Amino acid sequence: MSDTIVLKKGLNIPVKGEADLRISKAISPDIVAINPADFKGLLPRLLVKEGDKVLAGSPVLSDKKNPDILIASPVSGTVKEVVRGEKRKLLAVLIQADDDQQYLDFGVQNPDTMSAEQIKETLLKSGLWPWLVQRPYGIIANPDVTPKAIFVSGFSTAPLAPDYEFTLGGEAAFIQKGVNALAKLTEGGVHLSLCGKNFSNSPFRRMDNATMHKFEGRHPAGNVGVQISHISPIRKDETVWTVSLLGLAVIGKLLSTGRYNVRRKVAVTGPMALEPAYVDALPGTPIKSLAAFYGSLADETRFISGDILTGSNVGENGYIGYYADQVTLVREGTERELFGWIRPLRYKQFSTDRCYFSWLTPGRKYDMDTNLHGGPRAFLVNDAYYAKVLPMDIYPIYLVKACLAGDIDKMEKFGIYEVLPEDLALCEYVDPSKNNIQDIIAKGIDLMLKEMA
Repeated sequence: MSDTIVLKKGLNIPVKGEADLRISKAISPDIVAINPADFKGLLPRLLVKEGDKVLAGSPVLSDKKNPDILIASPVSGTVKEVVRGEKRKLLAVLIQADDDQQYLDFGVQNPDTMSAEQIKETLLKSGLWPWLVQRPYGIIANPDVTPKAIFVSGFSTAPLAPDYEFTLGGEAAFIQKGVNALAKLTEGGVHLSLCGKNFSNSPFRRMDNATMHKFEGRHPAGNVGVQISHISPIRKDETVWTVSLLGLAVIGKLLSTGRYNVRRKVAVTGPMALEPAYVDALPGTPIKSLAAFYGSLADETRFISGDILTGSNVGENGYIGYYADQVTLVREGTERELFGWIRPLRYKQFSTDRCYFSWLTPGRKYDMDTNLHGGPRAFLVNDAYYAKVLPMDIYPIYLVKACLAGDIDKMEKFGIYEVLPEDLALCEYVDPSKNNIQDIIAKGIDLMLKEMA
């Protein structure tokens, strides 16, 4: 057992709308969407056509670069529509769900008696391989590469994040099976990081075949990228894989039951959520199925699949993402504020720099909206301003500027192999220059994939 790693840098954003620990409703959607954009690095090839019948677990998409990587249907039903955009770009596959769900049978299997190749084959043919994400770059893992190790974050510090003990505490046996399976895919083992403060009560603290790590600190202490940087930093020419705790549970269910079952508890959170709580839902569920949580306020609401820092703005007509276990409803900030920042008494506004007197009430939660409170401007010169919320051994402003310049040598020098956009989300939040730092990092990673492939 390793010692607790205490991170002193970071920031917890005090936003209203944490979900109550209860299941508000179970959603069985009529339509489920499969969105290729959810899968970084996937070059999708359509395997079905409109009118085709599919079972839960039937392949719907494959990767043109690696046809063994499949994306499966979360429900049984009929392919209702193939949605395309400009130049016939595949945007989504819509499936009309059956009333009585039928599952493709992959057979019950014991990972303890399976070889690494058999486990890999099972994950590929069942469509569960996309749960394995490769770093650097955050793309779907390459099955032909053996990773240095596999890393799992067993807790989240993101704003209004789901409580994993509530959502997955009852699935510890499935998670153990997932760990047993993935441990055979790498010589470096599976590394599971848990919250140090809650470690003694965690249902995941006694996992076999996993090296346990304890972390304490503010967000982004729960980000797997931050944890990797303190356990075993990624160097050039090294590859690691990551998988979420939810992904381990899904893999364990497949091995235990033979069924592709990606149903999960989704936290519906945020200042605009009426009575925030959890729902039992599938990935690809329409946001409109959550209408009870926002009522008649749709025009004033931004619908985010994920958390407010890193989630996707999907709109009321969008769908819950494949990896998402949270939906955040936040007010669209369309109004202008008289006198703006020169009004120091703004008790209802949160400031990381104590610009307002709201710092006198440290336990307060805020009704935050999407207002930027200013427009883009030149970068702040002092890197320490961004580094104070990033507990990683990199220089964030120099990395961002290298990405803007497209300078691959400097991107490598300043840590592009160690980060994903989510790791610098807080830098974007505190940035007085209002730059889209996550988007800049994402474009830098795309350049690396293009030039270094």
